[in-house]
Amino acid sequence: MGLINLLFKEPLTFFLVAIPLLYSIIFHELAHGWVAWRLGDPTAKNAGRLTLNPLSHLEPIGTLMLLFVGFGWAKPVPINMGYIRTRSGLIMVAAAGIVANMILAFISVFLIRLLAPESSSSLGMLLYYMTQINIMLAAFNLIPIPPLDGSKILMGVLSQRAQYALSRLEPYGFFIIIGLLYMGALDPVIRLFRWIIMTMIGFLLF
Repeated sequence: MGLINLLFKEPLTFFLVAIPLLYSIIFHELAHGWVAWRLGDPTAKNAGRLTLNPLSHLEPIGTLMLLFVGFGWAKPVPINMGYIRTRSGLIMVAAAGIVANMILAFISVFLIRLLAPESSSSLGMLLYYMTQINIMLAAFNLIPIPPLDGSKILMGVLSQRAQYALSRLEPYGFFIIIGLLYMGALDPVIRLFRWIIMTMIGFLLF
C-alpha cells in the first residue's frame, strides 16, 4: 500500500511516516557521498549532493512509486571509484548508507527509552516509525543484489572475476529484486538482517 492512501485516510500518520522516511533516505544517500568525499572523491560534493535539501535527492519515478506503491528510491549519489582505488574504500562507501540508517535507528530507540513517550502520542509514533523505517532500510540495503549496497560490500571482498560477474547483474537487478519481493523469497533474508541490526542496537543500549 502506498503512502498516498494514508494522506487521505490518516493525514497525521502520513506526515509521521513520510517525514522520517524522506530524511532517512536522504541521510542514507548523503552518507555515501560524504564518506566518498572524505576518501578523496569530490563528485557528490561538486554535484551539490552533500545537502539535506530534499529537492537535490528526490527522483521523480522513485517518489511516485513510494507514494502509490509503497516501494521507491531516491537519486543515487554519484560516486567515482576512480578516486577510491582500495577495497576498503569501496566497502566503506557502500556501507556508509547502511551505517547511517543504523545510527538513526539507534538514536530513535535511545530517545524512546530516555523520554518514554506515550506510544499513541505524536512523538511516540514519530520515534517508532523512525526506528522501524531505518531498520528496514538498513536490512533491505544489506541484500547482496546489485544495485543495493550489500552487493558493493560483497564486491569489496570478492576476486576481480567474481566482482565482474556480480556487476553484470546490475542492469537487471531492479527487476530481480522486485520479482523476489513479489514471491516473498527475500522475506527470510530481510528478517535475518533486521534481527541482527536490532540485536546490535539492543546490545549497545544494554
